[in-house]
Amino acid sequence: MSLNDPARGALSATSSSVSASQPTAGLFPDLVCFAHLHWDFVWQRPQHLLTRFAQQGRVFYVEDAFYHADDLIEPHMEVKPRQEGVQVLVVHLPARLRDNEAAADQAQEKVLQQYFRQENINRYIFWYYTPMALGKSSQFQPVLTVYDCMDELAAFKFAPPALREREQELFKRADLVFTGGYTIYESKREQHADAHPFPSSIDKDHFGQARQAMPDPADQAGIAHPRIGFFGVVDERLDIELLGELAEAHPEWQFVIIGPVVKIDAAVLPRQQNIHYLGGKNYQELPAYLHGWDVATLLFADNESTKFISPTKTPEYLAAGRPVVSTPIRDVVRPYGDLKLVQIAATADEFGSAIARALEQTKDADWRRRTDDYLATISWDLTWQQMTALMKDRLQAKTANSSAAAPSSPLVSVA
Repeated sequence: MSLNDPARGALSATSSSVSASQPTAGLFPDLVCFAHLHWDFVWQRPQHLLTRFAQQGRVFYVEDAFYHADDLIEPHMEVKPRQEGVQVLVVHLPARLRDNEAAADQAQEKVLQQYFRQENINRYIFWYYTPMALGKSSQFQPVLTVYDCMDELAAFKFAPPALREREQELFKRADLVFTGGYTIYESKREQHADAHPFPSSIDKDHFGQARQAMPDPADQAGIAHPRIGFFGVVDERLDIELLGELAEAHPEWQFVIIGPVVKIDAAVLPRQQNIHYLGGKNYQELPAYLHGWDVATLLFADNESTKFISPTKTPEYLAAGRPVVSTPIRDVVRPYGDLKLVQIAATADEFGSAIARALEQTKDADWRRRTDDYLATISWDLTWQQMTALMKDRLQAKTANSSAAAPSSPLVSVA
C-alpha cells in the first residue's frame, strides 16, 4: 500500500537548480531512496537533497510499484535517468498483485535484488521517506539506514492503516532520523535516540529571480492587482473556507492559486470571480509567477494534517521578495512569526487586515534587511552538508566497531 500523496509543492519536478557535475565515485556508498512521492510530480525536499548526494555517488530512487491492467506481464524493473544522474526505479507488477500487499512486496523485493546484482550495488545506504517501503526492503543489509521524516504521513488523508506500526519498525532499524521541521522533531526525538531537525530550506538564487524584472506568465498577465498568491498542492491542508471568506470580503483583491488539486473534489473549492486556479506549474516557472504577486500567503487549515508541517514555501516566498501572511502553523510561527518576518493571522478578519498591511510592506527597508539576514543562514547546500557529516560519522563509528558492523558482501539475509 502507498500514500500516493504529493505531500508538498506545486510544480512538476522537471529540473533542478543544482549545477551539473559528474559524481565523484567512491566518496560515499550508493544511496537507495524509498519514497511514496513520484520524482517527476513536484520538485521539493527529496529532489533538492538527492541531486546533491548524486554528485558524490550513485543514487537510486525507488518509487511505488506500477500496476498494469492485466495479468500478462511479468514483474520487471523500469529505470528512468533523471537530474544529476539519479536513477528512478519503478517495479512493474501484474494486476493480480494489486490487492495482495504481501505478494506485491515479495515480487518487488525479488526484482530489486536482481537489479542490485546487475548493477553491482553491494555497499549501500537505505534512505526512507515512507515506512511502508519496509515490506519490499527488509531483507537487504544496508551499511546505514536513514529515515528522513518529512511529514507526519499517518495524519494525511488516505494514509495506510499500518503506517504507524511500520514507522515503529523503521525506528528500530534506523541509524539516523532526520525531520522536516522542529515540531515533528519534538515528536520523533521521543521515539529515536539519534533524531535531528532539518527544517525546510531554500534555493535563494532560484527564487531570488523574482526580485528582478520578469515577463508575466500568459495565464496570469490578465489578472488585475493587487494579487494575493498561494502555491502548493491543493488538498485537505488548504483552508478553503478561509479562502472563500477572504475573496468574499475583499472583491478588490485577486487570489491566485497555483498547484494541482489532489485528494479532494475540485467541486468543493470556492469559485468567486476573484479566485483564479491556474493549476500546477513547472519549478522553473515559479519565480515569474511570484514576481507578479503583491502578497504571498500560507492558507493552511488547522487540522491533523497540518500539525507537523514545515512549509518549504515560507523561505521561498521570502527569497522572492514577497511579503507573507500565514495561518498559525507552528513551524511558521517559529521562527518566521517570532522574528516578525511573516505576519500570522488566525481568522478571516485578522488575515484580511494582515494582507492590507503586507501590501505596504515592500516599502519597509528594515523588514527586507532582516529577512535577507535570516535567509543568509539557510540553504539546501548547508542542509545537505550537515546531513552528510552526520552520516559519515555514523558510518565510521559502525566500521570501527567490527562486532556491530554489517557484513560487507551479502546482498540479502540468508538466515
